[in-house]
Amino acid sequence: MKTSINLKPVLDFLAGLQRANHKAWFEAHRTQYQEARDAFEAYVAAVIAELGPREGFGGLSPKDCIFRLNRDLRFSKDKTPYKTTMSAVIGPGGRKSHGMPYYVQIGPRGQSMLAGGLHMPNPQQLTQWRQAIDRDPALFKKLINGKEFVQLFGGVSGARLSGAPRGYGRDHPEIELLRLKEVTVVHSLEDQAVLRSTILPHTLRVFQAMKPFLRYLESIE
Repeated sequence: MKTSINLKPVLDFLAGLQRANHKAWFEAHRTQYQEARDAFEAYVAAVIAELGPREGFGGLSPKDCIFRLNRDLRFSKDKTPYKTTMSAVIGPGGRKSHGMPYYVQIGPRGQSMLAGGLHMPNPQQLTQWRQAIDRDPALFKKLINGKEFVQLFGGVSGARLSGAPRGYGRDHPEIELLRLKEVTVVHSLEDQAVLRSTILPHTLRVFQAMKPFLRYLESIE
């Protein structure tokens, strides 16, 4: 396993970008940006190399997975031109994955995370999720109540309805799960954790713990 991952250039560059999010600053620090980009690519490549053989990633490359730093400003009130995190979707198809890939995000001041699940699901996915929980929640509850799962993720994340979803009563025994509008898990990373030499094995451990959760969500589609 490659362990010489150094994400300090990523945090340093993005911290500066947070303070001066405009094109002139970016162009003046393009060399630093390239160092940060290379460091993030090396991290993503190492994760792919470790997970790929057993997860069927095929010829997946970091460039397939990593999002552009430029923000889409067309429909945003925030006109700052750049994102202040670097992120990637790691799974078959990379950013275009239609399955349940892994998500990594690195950013300064506690913006880093490892995550996965039903993020912004379409209505059909949400209906299938609620039907599965209504039919038999036992397996899912066993997964999310496991000791390591709770230790790493705390529980299931995601926005919730204030009331009951259509077709379900407020007194449903699984109403808290049924209220979810997204079904995700998030493992937050403080900057100290990102900078440790163990960031790669820690990432792999978190994704291994996340895998049964993702496979469950795939099984109900």
